[in-house]
Amino acid sequence: QVQLQESGPGLVKPSQTLSLTCTVSGGSITTNYYYWSWIRQPPGKGLEWIASMGYSGLNYYSPSLMSRTSISRDTSKNQFTLQLSSVTPEDTAVYYCASWDLQKRTYSYWGQGTQVTVSS
Repeated sequence: QVQLQESGPGLVKPSQTLSLTCTVSGGSITTNYYYWSWIRQPPGKGLEWIASMGYSGLNYYSPSLMSRTSISRDTSKNQFTLQLSSVTPEDTAVYYCASWDLQKRTYSYWGQGTQVTVSS
């Protein structure tokens, strides 16, 4: 059973860079046909896709966040990381990591989510 676990600071100051890590167990982030993704849900709003990393290492970003977003991976630790720069209070949300199954065309696995608040 694949499990995902987010980690990172719960509070970030405006203009700083948010960095979150997703640790994957029970499966490899280089497994074919999975895209490893970051998704967030601001308070009172729906889910918003942020970025994905393909099994080959190619990255895909939401156009609205692309200029501030970077996704990377550490295959030795089976982790992938999100960096979101120049954060504002509008970036306050629950952040999830998840795996998109290209064959089933659905998110097969989700982390439990981590609350990030942007505030001075």
